[in-house]
Amino acid sequence: MDELHPPKSEALRALYWRSEILQLMYWLRGEGLGEVVDAALLQRFLGVGADVGVGYLGRLVTEGYLDAVDGGFVLSESGLAEGRTEFALSFADLTRPAHGECSADCWCHNSVEEALACAAEREGHGPA
Repeated sequence: MDELHPPKSEALRALYWRSEILQLMYWLRGEGLGEVVDAALLQRFLGVGADVGVGYLGRLVTEGYLDAVDGGFVLSESGLAEGRTEFALSFADLTRPAHGECSADCWCHNSVEEALACAAEREGHGPA
């Protein structure tokens, strides 16, 4: 599969980098790897030049997704929400139930008895 490259149009490129940066910051925060991001970190993780990265970080501050702090930038409340959404959308195919697995609204999440019955049914033993 070919590597995904940023779009050629400036408007689409801004949306692309907004999504990439917010996802990265959300992921770093969720993994406990830090909340403050700078241009060097963007270059290391996303491959965007530091000079370009600073421009997009500044733009995200103006749009209200990031707050500038000593040493870099952190997600604002709206940036955290948008980062969560972008991250979930990007990984939806990997996090949804596979064939034969339960969905998030399955009864088996409510009790041990339901979980055992559900597991038995999935294994082809019919209802417990």
